[in-house]
Amino acid sequence: MLHDPSRHQPLSERQWDEDRVREAIRRVVADTEAHFSAETFWPMHPRDVDGSDDAPAWPLYHGASGVIWALDYLQAMGAITLARDYAPFVETLRARTAQWLATFGGNASSYLMGELPNLMLDYGIRRRSETLDALAALIQSNFDHPARELMWGAPGTMLAALFLHELTDDARFADLFRTTASKLHSQLEWSDEFRCAYWTQDLYGHRSTYLDAVHGFVATALPLIHGRHLFDEAIWNEWAATIVNTIRATATHEEGRANWRPFLTSSPRGPLLMQFCHGAPGFVICLADIPGTDLDELLLAAGEAIWAAGPLVKGSNLCHGTAGNGYAFLKLYARTSDVRWLDRAHAFAMHAIEQTYAEERVVGRMRYSLWTGDPGLAVYLLDCINETPRFPTLDVFFARAAATAKARMPATSVPGRER
Repeated sequence: MLHDPSRHQPLSERQWDEDRVREAIRRVVADTEAHFSAETFWPMHPRDVDGSDDAPAWPLYHGASGVIWALDYLQAMGAITLARDYAPFVETLRARTAQWLATFGGNASSYLMGELPNLMLDYGIRRRSETLDALAALIQSNFDHPARELMWGAPGTMLAALFLHELTDDARFADLFRTTASKLHSQLEWSDEFRCAYWTQDLYGHRSTYLDAVHGFVATALPLIHGRHLFDEAIWNEWAATIVNTIRATATHEEGRANWRPFLTSSPRGPLLMQFCHGAPGFVICLADIPGTDLDELLLAAGEAIWAAGPLVKGSNLCHGTAGNGYAFLKLYARTSDVRWLDRAHAFAMHAIEQTYAEERVVGRMRYSLWTGDPGLAVYLLDCINETPRFPTLDVFFARAAATAKARMPATSVPGRER
């Protein structure tokens, strides 16, 4: 089975309503700002609490860094006007993140959990050369990280290098991107059983062969695809062939639909997952910008599987919720210009709003997190309005640069596919 029905729920019949969507964005932002504290930033949501530790979280992934990123992005894109300037709190956020990482020997260079994204936030506010120097040093220090995945490892810092090169045109970040890619290429392994290349991740004390869109192969494919213009043609062609082969070799097919198991070398226990972090949604989001037609049939089959599964019971969030799955539809709309994918993205948006409101009624407040909470949903809702498939912090980081690029886009521009 390509998904577990118990993890999904029937789709709401509420029709697309842009006014309601805009009101939901404003409501998320207003609630988020109302619960901010200059001392503790935002309270943890019960779903984000790890065991009995309900202390405030700081990382880009599930903490205050990601909330500030989302609020800044939404304002830069013209969706809302903030009641408070959060720039003065970025320095405090950096210190809190460093203290948190020190409690367990965490990696400051981590893109989703470390100090690196806080420095990137800082540079987006204050363009200082010393901040760029510190960012370059953090990226370089992560070349040999054994995780080989997006959250903690070199693929994440490779993506950071790409964002920084695009913003600054500083050649050293292009060099850091290429050096990281070369190192990762040297670490590829070959499976005679599955006839494809893969990476082994040393993560949280375990060795794994993840394929997924946070810890696995396809997460590493994303920065390679986005930064392909920095490679010589022959190098990119080799990467493209490797990516296509592994994605094809590891897909599970069923009645014209497709999904992927979490690991290359071990079979899943029970039905496959169908969410961004494990399953077809993450594969579509990470691969939809690859040029050519080699993966077209597979990506469309994955999209059909996501639609057939329906919204996720876990809520409206990006990483393992309805909004994250909805981004796959936005990606397919951009790739194909087929409006049915936009309609499906809109349907998931309306359902996700209802999920957020329902959980707010139970908890008494919203969920303050980019990847696992409501600010991430607000960004998805805005992208549904604008018909733009920019997954937060994977496709876009620097908000003001993104807003400038949007302003320069012709009004008649329609998302299309590169050939």
